[in-house]
Amino acid sequence: MLKTFRIVALLEGVSYLLLMAASIYKRLPEGNDEYVKLLGMPHGLLFVAYIAFAIFLRSTYKWNSKTFILILLGSILPFGTFYIDKKYLKPLA
Repeated sequence: MLKTFRIVALLEGVSYLLLMAASIYKRLPEGNDEYVKLLGMPHGLLFVAYIAFAIFLRSTYKWNSKTFILILLGSILPFGTFYIDKKYLKPLA
């Protein structure tokens, strides 16, 4: 289960960065919003999966409230999931 969570965290982080880049590109004079439309739904699904895995694995790995909140915050901060993987998930694997 942890391995799957780490994969979801990686994909969620990459999709978040791609979505941010697409949002910036959309606002350029030559840009369009097709990439935002294309990346929005997969990112949303990965975000929900990340949160669900975090909630499910909290009791398994006995994360205290501070650790759990940091893991959840990692999903909304740019590069957050990469930090969470390195600091909290990789040592468990």
